[in-house]
Amino acid sequence: MSPSVAPATDNRSETADDLLLPVPDDDGAPFWDFAARGELRVQTCSDCAEPRFPPRPCCPHCQSFDSHWQRMSGRGRIWSYVVAHPPLLPAYAAQAPYNAIIVELAEAPRIRLVGNLVASAGARLDSVDPARLRIGAPVKVAFHTTPGGVTVPRWLLERP
Repeated sequence: MSPSVAPATDNRSETADDLLLPVPDDDGAPFWDFAARGELRVQTCSDCAEPRFPPRPCCPHCQSFDSHWQRMSGRGRIWSYVVAHPPLLPAYAAQAPYNAIIVELAEAPRIRLVGNLVASAGARLDSVDPARLRIGAPVKVAFHTTPGGVTVPRWLLERP
């Protein structure tokens, strides 16, 4: 039997009771840097002005390698959602049932981001009653800094 080898990149947070953390790659690192400053930005082609997500080196529309990070309003609508129930990883099971939503951005409707709908930026994942989830509900971004130091976008209902 071969010895267990730790992965080169681990997305677990510093404490066992925390949730998994994103693992930025070179293309996506600016997204997380802007999130840490409380800004929602999307990679945008500098030649054809098309926003793209996930971030990548080449524009899928015009094949340009020139891009910049365009600031978004942080507003959107729920495009889809699921409600997770146990069995789950232990940190998630403690907050179940909770939602995972897909948000279509207001100024870039082809861009859809995954996150959680919460009552406030630092609230638990189960802080919004699943009965309140509606396709098309307007949402706005809020940023939460995890105990592991990574800032993640979460979503709040525009009309709580």
